[in-house]
Amino acid sequence: MKRFGYRAAFAGGVEATASMGGQIMPPVMGAVAFIMAETLGIEYREVVQAAIIPAVLYFASAFWMVHLEAGRAGLMGLPRSQLPSPLAALRERWFLILPLAALVYLLFSGYTPLYAGTIGFAMTALLILGGSVALGLPSQAFGVIFWILLGVAAASFFKFGIGIVLVTAGALIFVNLFVKGGMDTLNACRDALAQGAKSALPVGIACAIVGIIVGTMTLTGIANTFGDYIVSVGRDSLILSLILTMITCLVLGMGIPTIPNYIITSTIAGPALLALGIPLLVSHMFVFYFGIMADLTPPVALACFAAAPIAKESGLKISIEAIKVAAAGFVIPFMAVYTPALMLQPGGALANEIGFYPAVVYIVFKTALAISLWGAAVVGFLKTHIAWWERLLATAAAFALVAAVPISDQLGFALAVTFFGQHWYRTRIAVGTVDR
Repeated sequence: MKRFGYRAAFAGGVEATASMGGQIMPPVMGAVAFIMAETLGIEYREVVQAAIIPAVLYFASAFWMVHLEAGRAGLMGLPRSQLPSPLAALRERWFLILPLAALVYLLFSGYTPLYAGTIGFAMTALLILGGSVALGLPSQAFGVIFWILLGVAAASFFKFGIGIVLVTAGALIFVNLFVKGGMDTLNACRDALAQGAKSALPVGIACAIVGIIVGTMTLTGIANTFGDYIVSVGRDSLILSLILTMITCLVLGMGIPTIPNYIITSTIAGPALLALGIPLLVSHMFVFYFGIMADLTPPVALACFAAAPIAKESGLKISIEAIKVAAAGFVIPFMAVYTPALMLQPGGALANEIGFYPAVVYIVFKTALAISLWGAAVVGFLKTHIAWWERLLATAAAFALVAAVPISDQLGFALAVTFFGQHWYRTRIAVGTVDR
């Protein structure tokens, strides 16, 4: 992005925003999604269902900001001849998707995340070990037969259990001892296993420590006190209770990873939000989102400071840009509380009034419009550069669409029409003047 002409801070902000978004993007998402499913006693696909629309809007927001920044800086796209071909990559390496496909299938079939992850890991091991063996076969025909047999052995798991997979993996390990390049493959597998264990240790330690923290807060009554305070504030103003919960998640997220952050905040704030009438899954997704956003929020902003050496820019500057790019991540949780249809959950005054599916269409359109207005206001560009008063108008329209108070939607739509109409008219007059 820097070579292409984007500012270093903006490029780092996009990288941090997109990387953090991987935790909320189905079908796999991050570790917190699995913990949420276990905590709430629901199937993983219900978490995916709630996350799919917000995740799409999150990445659409990042794409929109990149597009506007390119227009503001006068950057043009790459020639088609220089673009990589995703279809060519799929044709050459399609088999690398198979373990992921098996993992997603098992998750959506109702298997536990631990079970699905174990099988996905086993399938990946067969693919890696089998690829090394296949390279040493004398002809392509033998290679095709080998892959068919390996596929049948892997699929036999569903009938004969994990034993057939372990036997097949053992046989492949033995063959790799004698084929060319086999030892290198086995060494790579050994290093990957060691790295995987090292990566898993912090997660396990964090969960263990969080258990102590949660137990302490429960026994001392801090959790109940905080929850009662949020509920008492929410009786007078739901938005204030949501803001308090958001601040709590952001502050906790500055010092601890996402997993313990979610466990602590869901333990403290989750019951309080539920007591205010917010659906259970929506309340947990609320704290989940802001636990993630904490890694983009200054002054700590871990994801941004991780991107700083790559972008060769100040982590604080990157953080400021990341907040602008990730506007959807801050807006969506609030809008979902007032209109749960945004997360495909029942409930809410709008769904009761116009029906569930019309409510989904309406809230998605309203959220997308708010994000579009916010992007134009922040970047200062739409069809051309935006005047300062137009930026104020777009900002007011975006906030009016987010706010869930009487006539705010009507005001927001009116301001949005005024902004787009005025900008189109001004752009048209400017173009006509240049032509004359």
